[in-house]
Amino acid sequence: MNIQLHLFLFFLCFVLVESETTASIRKECRQKQQHHHRPTMSIGVVIDESCRVGKEQKIAMELAVADFRPCLNLVLHPRPSHGSSAPAASAAIDLISHNQVDTILGTVTQQEATILSELKTSMARSTPIISLSPVAFPPQEMVQKPPSVIQITSPITYQMQCIAAIVGRFRWRNVVLIHEQESSFSEDSSLFTLLLGSLRAVDSSIEHHLSFPRISSLLDPKAVVEEELKKLRSRSGRIFVVAPSSMDFAVILFEKAKGLGMMTKGYVWIVSDEIANLLDSVDLSVILNMQGVLGLKTDYADTTDYYKEFKSKFRRKYREKHPTEEENSSPSVYSLRAYDAVSALVKAFQNSEGIKINSTELMHHVSSSNFQGLSGEIRLKNGLLSHKPIFRIVNVIGKSYREVTMWSPEFGFLGELISSIYWPGGERTIPKGWTMGSNEKPLKVGVPAKGAFNQFVKVAYDQGHNQTQISGFSIEVFEAAIKQLPYNLDYVFVPYYGSYDEMVAEVHNKSLDAAVGDTEIMADRYVYAEFSQPYIESGLVMLVTAKPRLKESRFIALSAFTKKMWIQLAGLSMSTGAIIWLSEYATGNEQFANNSFLQLIGSVLWLSITIISFSQRENIRNGTSKLVLAAWISIVFVVGASFTAVLSSMMTVPRLQPSILDIDHLRNTNAVVGCNGNSFIVRYLIDVLHFKQENVQRIYSINDYPRAFETGEIKAAFFVAPHAKVFLATYCKGYTISGPSIKLGGFGFVFPKGSPLAVDISEAILKLTQSGHVNTLEKNMLYPSNCTSSTNSDEADDMKLGPEPFSGLFQVLGGIIGVAFFISVIRLVRTKRISIHDLLQRALIVKRICMRASSVLAECYIRFRWHSEGSQS
Repeated sequence: MNIQLHLFLFFLCFVLVESETTASIRKECRQKQQHHHRPTMSIGVVIDESCRVGKEQKIAMELAVADFRPCLNLVLHPRPSHGSSAPAASAAIDLISHNQVDTILGTVTQQEATILSELKTSMARSTPIISLSPVAFPPQEMVQKPPSVIQITSPITYQMQCIAAIVGRFRWRNVVLIHEQESSFSEDSSLFTLLLGSLRAVDSSIEHHLSFPRISSLLDPKAVVEEELKKLRSRSGRIFVVAPSSMDFAVILFEKAKGLGMMTKGYVWIVSDEIANLLDSVDLSVILNMQGVLGLKTDYADTTDYYKEFKSKFRRKYREKHPTEEENSSPSVYSLRAYDAVSALVKAFQNSEGIKINSTELMHHVSSSNFQGLSGEIRLKNGLLSHKPIFRIVNVIGKSYREVTMWSPEFGFLGELISSIYWPGGERTIPKGWTMGSNEKPLKVGVPAKGAFNQFVKVAYDQGHNQTQISGFSIEVFEAAIKQLPYNLDYVFVPYYGSYDEMVAEVHNKSLDAAVGDTEIMADRYVYAEFSQPYIESGLVMLVTAKPRLKESRFIALSAFTKKMWIQLAGLSMSTGAIIWLSEYATGNEQFANNSFLQLIGSVLWLSITIISFSQRENIRNGTSKLVLAAWISIVFVVGASFTAVLSSMMTVPRLQPSILDIDHLRNTNAVVGCNGNSFIVRYLIDVLHFKQENVQRIYSINDYPRAFETGEIKAAFFVAPHAKVFLATYCKGYTISGPSIKLGGFGFVFPKGSPLAVDISEAILKLTQSGHVNTLEKNMLYPSNCTSSTNSDEADDMKLGPEPFSGLFQVLGGIIGVAFFISVIRLVRTKRISIHDLLQRALIVKRICMRASSVLAECYIRFRWHSEGSQS
C-alpha cells in the first residue's frame, strides 16, 4: 500500500509540475512574438519516414516548429535515412557540409554518431547531434562515446532489469534472446551482457542468442526469419525475449511464429518497449498474431491538458498526411520525445545571450536541460535522460492489450502479476518455460546395455513381442520420479552399448537427451553433463575371499556372557547370599548367624554363595531361605548349561577373516584385480590407486567374478558399494569386504548442462527418498535374498549371551528375594532382635558394600575384556 501511495504522489507531482512548465514555455514564446527579428535555427532532420516511428517523429517536429514559431524561427531540413546506417551517415554529412545546419536531430544511433564525430573533426566542425533512437546504452557500455551527442532516451539497462524481474517472478531458468541489430555498425555484445547480468541476479541465464540484421537490409526477410524460428522451435527453451527491435521486424516475427505453432500453449514471449510502445498504432492482424505476448510500455502522463491538446493536433495532422492509417493515428512516446527535443533546443536559445548561439554553447545549454516535457522529465546526465522510467506491463489479448501491473526500478512490481495474465494459447497456467519431448519427438534416454549388474538396468529382447524390454532398479526409480513431475514427459529408452563415460559424452553431444542407469556421479563427468540428486549412496570398496580362523584368547571364557549379563548375575548372587543370612538371623538360627556378617558378604563377592549354602544346608532352618536357595540353584543349573554350550561354540566354530587386508598388499605383490569393464573404476584404479594397467582385469558380468576368484585370475575385486551389496546378497558365503570405503558421489541420472529437467528430477527423487519408496525398491529389487555374507565381524561374537533369555527367571528370583526380605524384616521387628535404628544402619552398610562390590566387579570385567580383545588382535 505504501508503494501505491508513493507512486500516486509521484504521478500527481508529475502532472502538476508538467502543466506549469509547459505553460511557462508557451507564455515566454508569446511574449517574444512582439520582436520583429526572431533568431533562426537550422535543424537537420535524419529519420526513416518509411516506418511508423519516423512518421510520428516528423509530424511531432513540425508541430513543435509551429508551436514555438513566436519564440524561434525553426527551419527543418529533412533527409531520409532509409533505415540503414550508410544513408543516414551520408545524409548527416550532406546537411553539415552543404546546409550548414546548427544541429542534427533524428534517429541517429550511437555507432553512426561516432563515425560522424570522426568525420566532423576532419572538417573542423562540432555540430551537436540529438539522437531520438529508441535504444540507448549506458556510458560504460559504449566503446567510444561521441563528445557532441545527446540521446533523448533512458538507458536500456532499466528495460533489461524489468525483463529480468518478470523472468525471476515466474522462476524461469533460461531464456532465448532475439533482437534486431540497431544499425549496420552495431555489435550484439553490449545488449547480451546487460541482459545476462540482470538475469543472473534472479538465478536465470541466456540459453541461446539470435541476432538478425536490420530487416530493411534483407532481400527476403520473411524467409530468413522463418528459417531461424524453425531452428529455435527444435530447442527446449520456450521463453523468448524480443529485445529492442523495430515494429516491422516484430510484425514478420510474430506472423511466422504463429504459422510455426510457436504462439501456442507452453510458449512465452516478452517484447521490449520499442515494440510495445507502438501497439496502439498497428493493424488488428498484427495484434491477433501476438495473442498472449507480454510487453514493456514506457509510462508517461496522458491525462494533462497539454498532452490532450498535442494528441488532438497530432491525430489531425497524421490523418492529413497518412489517410490510409487513419484508425492508427495516436501518438507514441517516440513522437513525444521528438517534440521534447525541439523544446530543449528552444529553451537553449532562451537561456543564451543574443540572437545567435554557437555549437558549443548550444551543446552546453541542451545538456543542462531540466524541464517537464510531454514524455516526462527532460534532465540529462552523461548524454542520456537521467530519470528512471516506469514501465507498464501489458498483455496482448483480444483486439488490443490490457495493463496487468507496473514496474519501477525503485519499487519493483506494483500489484499482482501472476494470476492476471493470459499466455499464448489462451492458457492461464504459468508455462514452465521449456519443453523436452513430445509425442512426435520423445526424449531419447540412454540406458547402459552392457552393465555387469542387470539388477540396476536389464536390457533384454522379447522375441514374442518383437521389442526390447528394459527393466531394473534404476529404471523403476526414474519412472517413479517422472510420475512426480507436474507435467507430462514423453521419452523412450535407448540401449547404449558403449562405456558409461561414452554414454555421458553422448548426452553432452546432444546425441542423447538424458541417461538413466547405475551411473556414478564424478567430478570429471560434471564438466560435460548435469547430474540429478543421487538416488542411492555409493563408495568404492574392495571385495576379497574370506578364510576361516579359530578364535584364540586367554580370557575367552569371559566372552561367553555379555557385560550386562555378568553384572546382573553378580548382583543376584550377592542378593541371594545376603537374604539367606538375613532370613536365618531373623528366625534365631544362632549357629548359622554366628558366621560373621562380613565374612558372608566376602564369600558372596567371590560368587561362592552356592558352595556356602550347600555346606551349611543342614543348618538352614527357615523355609523362606530354603525357597530362595532352591530358586537360585535352579537358575545356576540353567545358566551354567548355557555358558558351557556357548563357550564350546566359541572355541570350536571358526571365524571368517579377509584373505587380503589392504590395497598396499595388492600393489606390492603385483596382484591382478578385477572390476566392471565398462565402469569408471578401470581408470580410477590406474590413475588414482596406481595399479598397473596390465593388472586390472575387466569383467563384464556379476557371474564371472566367482570363477575369476576360484581360478586365481584375480586376488580382489573393486565395486561401487551398491554393486558390492548385490554381489554379497547373491553369493552369500566365502566373500567379504576388506579395507576402508572410498567416498563417491552416488548414482544419479545424467542430463545436458543447464537442463531444467535435472532440477525437477532431483526434487522428485528427494520426495521419493523421504517417502521411503526408494528404500522399498532397493530392498525388494537389489537384495531380495535372505542370506547374509560375513564381513570382518566375528561370527562367534554374535553367540554371546545376554540377560534377555534369562530375564523371566531373573524376575522370578528377584520377586522371591523381595518377598523374603520383607518377611525377614517383619520377623526382626516382631522378635525385637534388632531395633529399627540398627536395622537401618546395617542396611546402609550392606548398600555401601554392594555398591563397592559392583564397582570392583565392573572394573575387573573391563580389564578382562580388554586383555581378551588384545589377545585376539
